[in-house]
Amino acid sequence: MTTSTPPAHDTTPPQPRTGQAPPPLKRADFRERFQQDFRDPRFADEAADALDRIEAIAWRNYDEGRKAPRTRKAGPGYADPDYELSVDWIDTKERIDAARTRWADKAAPPRALPVCGSARNDGTCPGEISKSWRLLNMARDTLAGAQIEVDLLDLSRVTSDYGRHIHPCKGCVSTAMPLCHIPCSCYPNHATRQTGDWMNEIYERFTAAHGVMIVTPVYWYQTPSPLKLMIDSLVCADGGNPDPTSTHGKKATEAKALELAGWDYPKHLAGRAYALAVHGDVAGIEMTRRGLSDWLDWMGFIDAGPNARLDRDTAMQPEVRGAAQALAVAITELRAGRLVQPDAAVRRPRPK
Repeated sequence: MTTSTPPAHDTTPPQPRTGQAPPPLKRADFRERFQQDFRDPRFADEAADALDRIEAIAWRNYDEGRKAPRTRKAGPGYADPDYELSVDWIDTKERIDAARTRWADKAAPPRALPVCGSARNDGTCPGEISKSWRLLNMARDTLAGAQIEVDLLDLSRVTSDYGRHIHPCKGCVSTAMPLCHIPCSCYPNHATRQTGDWMNEIYERFTAAHGVMIVTPVYWYQTPSPLKLMIDSLVCADGGNPDPTSTHGKKATEAKALELAGWDYPKHLAGRAYALAVHGDVAGIEMTRRGLSDWLDWMGFIDAGPNARLDRDTAMQPEVRGAAQALAVAITELRAGRLVQPDAAVRRPRPK
């Protein structure tokens, strides 16, 4: 009897497929796009050549793909210490590391991060605060009453603050997990004027929190766009690569080789407690809440119990206070080591 030897598995990383992106803007089209920010007649009072000079610099940066104009060598602790890393990225990484140290410090006060998922506030067109904001402040008071330090994150500020952005996730993880850096290195991209990403602050705030509570309405059977933008950008916290020098920036073939060699998909935010309160007037609350629960469960967050996972269309106020109380208890139990993820040691057969 003979046995056949199975064919050797090809570990050569496949080449990236290309051809979807449109060609770069031509000079005249770039100028038209650039001038869109200066339609206000007040800018006409400025000398025309001043804007022309600024536009010429912006064109040069775009044409040369000048993504990160300020860099320095990565230094010790990175796969390639001589690689030039973005100063913006290094600053965010250092703040995240400091937040992680604080989170792990048993002597530091417990911290909760209540998140308002609504896009509405009284500084925008509606001229009125959102229901989510009112509910979240009830939760904040409950948490503060339990001696939990509260850091309130209001995502509606992307609709009311000047220059406030959460840029869309570019889906690097779908090419290879190691290509998705934590913090995200897709932004800022100065060449394309994709700067000022609020996620650089939000990563730090999630890392420092011992518990998270999301209060959100339902928009057309889905989460509001500011909340979804944040969720997508947090993909780097679930298996992301903390060392961009290991892929020399965005070198897809290097990232694929790392993943094929075996990637451990580190869960950078695992071990935090969570609570949810999803509200709506018509339909979609149950599936929206389930989607958020599934996302947080996958990330390694620990739910604070059935009373902390709400989907309601009426009588929300007492339940939200109860959810905040449940989260406060869960944070206390986590910090004392009495609440653990039951399957934390079980490796997923399909990490991503």
